[in-house]
Amino acid sequence: MVVIRLARGGAKKRPFYNIVVADSRERRDGRYLERVGFYNPMASGQEEPLRVVFDRVTYWKSVGAQASPTVQRLLDQAAKKAVGTPAPAAA
Repeated sequence: MVVIRLARGGAKKRPFYNIVVADSRERRDGRYLERVGFYNPMASGQEEPLRVVFDRVTYWKSVGAQASPTVQRLLDQAAKKAVGTPAPAAA
């Protein structure tokens, strides 16, 4: 089965995660098919904490890839941020 999951990188106590599409039998940080984004939980200031390429995620889901629960939560956050909050209606 193909899964969309996090692959850990970065230094000790400074995690950085790549959002990757991989075969479920591969190791967490092992070989993957495609990198579709990243998550930086330690981002501060102007650093970007989360980036996702939604068209590739949509493609992989359409061919049967399953997102891990954590990646699904991050995808929902990114989608909400991409849409943003609607502007108030002018009176």
